[in-house]
Amino acid sequence: MKRPSPEDLAAARDRTIDDVIAFGLQILFVGINPGLYSGATGFHFARPGNRFWRALHEGGLTPVLLKPDHQRELLRYGLGVTNLVSRTTAAAAELTDDELRAGGRVLVDKIARYQPRRIAFLGVSTYRTAFARPGASVGRQDERISGAEVWVLPNPSGLNAHYQLPELAAAYAELRRPT
Repeated sequence: MKRPSPEDLAAARDRTIDDVIAFGLQILFVGINPGLYSGATGFHFARPGNRFWRALHEGGLTPVLLKPDHQRELLRYGLGVTNLVSRTTAAAAELTDDELRAGGRVLVDKIARYQPRRIAFLGVSTYRTAFARPGASVGRQDERISGAEVWVLPNPSGLNAHYQLPELAAAYAELRRPT
């Protein structure tokens, strides 16, 4: 995967990237929104400091460590990726609460259509806003969306200093356990 130039990153603002999704997935991961690096490359969680791919592997959800440019291989393991808000930004803080709530409504329709068994939001703050759940915390939630179990996991961004890779991997591993 080619490293984007500063010009590539600037040009990636407000782009969208394709979902990695199929019917009947075991787990659909829901990112907040793509960053500029992902927008420039076309791959989810593409920034080198993002720990999503390592957390998946170390959490036992993939037998090999995938790289962003192999994201379509997630489907063979019953996994997929989408975003709460589709447009790329330099930081999730650029998103408005209205965008997050609108993204939540679009996501509910997507879940009803594709029927994943579980959905895992990667970040508690945006889940709280999008679904009016101010008391939500990391872990399995009491609600279901279109029949899917709802989980909230720590954001895998390298900027999330509250969770180191071993804790991220352990949280992701929880998704494998029967409920």
